[in-house]
Amino acid sequence: MKTRSRKQANHRLVRANADADLGCRDAWSVPVKAQLVSRIAELLAERRMSQAEAATVLGIPRPKLSMMLHGQFREVSLFKLMQCFTRLGHDVYITFRKRPNRSDAGRVSVSFE
Repeated sequence: MKTRSRKQANHRLVRANADADLGCRDAWSVPVKAQLVSRIAELLAERRMSQAEAATVLGIPRPKLSMMLHGQFREVSLFKLMQCFTRLGHDVYITFRKRPNRSDAGRVSVSFE
């Protein structure tokens, strides 16, 4: 996946993955969640927060936060991850765009400013 320098908007396009190939019905959400969790981890590191402090701020039990930060995030909802960003002082925008070619499926992307 392509990423831009930190000074530019960080934008990653979510593409097919192994779960999709195996028929997992929510396969598209795995790479999206991975990108969100990765950025949450970066924000927590920038703020030098302990997991206990972060868990309090994010409203997540510390053991669940630890699991999430170590890649076990399948059971964490996208809403909860978005809520983590708002609790860290970020706005979350969801935008839907019409596809120019209606015959192919749309894509899901995540961008950080």
